[in-house]
Amino acid sequence: MRAVLRTVNRVLVGLVGLVLFLLGGSVFAVGLGAPAPSWWIHDDRHDVLLSDAERTRWRDDDWWWPVVIAALAVLVLLALWWLTANLRRRRLTEVLVDTGDGEGALLRGRALADALATEAAAQEGVQRARVHLRGRRTAPETRVRLLLEPHVDPGAALDEFTDGALAHARTSAGLASLPAEVRMRGVKHGAERVS
Repeated sequence: MRAVLRTVNRVLVGLVGLVLFLLGGSVFAVGLGAPAPSWWIHDDRHDVLLSDAERTRWRDDDWWWPVVIAALAVLVLLALWWLTANLRRRRLTEVLVDTGDGEGALLRGRALADALATEAAAQEGVQRARVHLRGRRTAPETRVRLLLEPHVDPGAALDEFTDGALAHARTSAGLASLPAEVRMRGVKHGAERVS
C-alpha cells in the first residue's frame, strides 16, 4: 500500500510541478514580449495580475479578510503537513526491549538492523544483505534484501535466514514476533560453458 501511495505522491507532485513550470514559463515569456495565446488571461506584458477594481472589490465587506486569511492558513497547514509527511523518517530509530522488570530498555534500531544484516551476510550463499527496520518501537518489522550467489537455492536461503539470523534477532531483542519482508535477487553472472 505504501508503494501505491508513494507512486501517487510522486505523480501528483510531478503534475503540480509541471503545471507550475508551464504557467510560470508562459508568464515569463509573455513578460519578455512573446505573443500571448488567445486563451491567456492577460493581453500584453504591461497587464497586471489583479486590477484596482478586482483588488478592492470586496475590501469593504466584513467577511472578505477573515475568509482570505482562513483560506491561506488552511493552505499553509496543508503544505506543512505534506512537507513533514514526506520528510519523516521511515526507519525505526529504536526498539523497546522488555527487560522483565517493568521498565524496559531501548535498543538502537540501527544496531539491531546491522547485527541482522551481518549475520545474514555471513550465511552461505549470500553475497550481501541489507536490513531496514520499520513499524512501531514495540512491534518492529523488517525489510530485508538478500543478494544471492548464482547457484543458491532461494528456498533454502530463506529457511536458513528465518531459522538463523531472524530468530536470533527476535530472541536477543526479546520480541514475541519480528515480521520480515524478504526480497531476494541473484547476482548477475555470465553464462557457463557446458561441455
